[in-house]
Amino acid sequence: MPAKTPASKPLSFASTDAHSAWAIYLAQIDRVVPYLGHLAKWVDSLKRPKRSLIVDVPVEMDDGSIRHFEGFRVQHNLSRGPGKGGIRFHPDVSLDEVMALSAWMTIKTAAVGLPFGGAKGGVRVDPSELSTKELERLTRRYTSEIGIIIGPQRDIPAPDVNTNGQIMAWMMDTYSMNTGHTSTGVVTGKPVHLGGSLGRVKATGRGVYVTGCEAAKRIGLELKGARVAVQGLGNVGGTAAELFASAGSLVVAVQDHTGTVVAPEGFDIVEALAIVKREGGIASYAKKKGAQLIDNEKFWDVETDILIPAALEGQINAERAKRIKAKLVLEGANGPTLPEADDVFEKRDILVVPDVICNAGGVTVSYFEWVQDFNSFYWTEDEINVRLDKIMRDALEHIWTTASQHKIGLRTATFAVACERILMARAERGIYP
Repeated sequence: MPAKTPASKPLSFASTDAHSAWAIYLAQIDRVVPYLGHLAKWVDSLKRPKRSLIVDVPVEMDDGSIRHFEGFRVQHNLSRGPGKGGIRFHPDVSLDEVMALSAWMTIKTAAVGLPFGGAKGGVRVDPSELSTKELERLTRRYTSEIGIIIGPQRDIPAPDVNTNGQIMAWMMDTYSMNTGHTSTGVVTGKPVHLGGSLGRVKATGRGVYVTGCEAAKRIGLELKGARVAVQGLGNVGGTAAELFASAGSLVVAVQDHTGTVVAPEGFDIVEALAIVKREGGIASYAKKKGAQLIDNEKFWDVETDILIPAALEGQINAERAKRIKAKLVLEGANGPTLPEADDVFEKRDILVVPDVICNAGGVTVSYFEWVQDFNSFYWTEDEINVRLDKIMRDALEHIWTTASQHKIGLRTATFAVACERILMARAERGIYP
């Protein structure tokens, strides 16, 4: 009988911090192994990225000086199709974070059945410190550096934290100039007149709302009059808040980088979004409308029915999970909940709709954009929303059934469904050569 093969060693360059994004992802994978059956032999392929690229991004600044920025692009798994994942510009971007985000994209695309693998990228930079021209030069140089691994059939970037349609336009133009032909499908999240899709900007927030409606229905939570607290009022949190308010829910608390504001009778969310867009934060709404500003940590104590963390990862630890009073947590952000917090939520019978399904609306409409670019035929926003809503509802229904069958939480069920699809593809493709 052959000797048992020892488990692969951990990656030498991964963070050893148990609360790092990559460590959280690994813990989530470990929890799903018992439900993978014969495919568990392939699980180590999910614990190491297929390809990690670190690049130097030199930029000539407006004053003539040269600054160097560190850029990353990680392709986690390509078994089911080309890589798909956003680009973030942020001073805290690291390889560990980008690895984890690329891995969650692998799970996310598989969970909703899209023909993509997972990828992610970023540049360690504070874009608020750059002029528009400096930002353009940074974007174009970064695109040229990662151009050796991206492409419409290889790896398709999209907007993420501090990036937008303009940055995607610069990326598309740079890649097109380097390849000698216009290639609209190399990125998604572009301006509509450059091959972007209608409905893309609000797609992630809409997905949070659609999955939230389905989950609320299953636990008997009436949306009319339900209290909603939102962390982060950008495209994701803002869109979700607006849609819940239109369904009769009361947005009673909002937190962003400028502070935490509560309004027990409910925000005028349309006005709040307009003020945030115009003046940069929810604190301005409090000053103009006389709403109450509270300490940021008290956000987690607000009496609410639905909590939407839609900011950055790692926000909900075990201690905060013990204080949260919501019946339903909808993860608009990537990785907002630590594994030990999941255990607390389970004991307290608080339902969590995990990020890898809850915020998959963005990548779903990115898929629609990619398909439309290949065909040069574009759908109406109503068509986009109908297709998006169906995919999100069908995905949640399948995951809910899996969770019920195995008597497990939605996060583990989502990973089980996704990992089965990924590892089935990995097993059937085999190892080359």
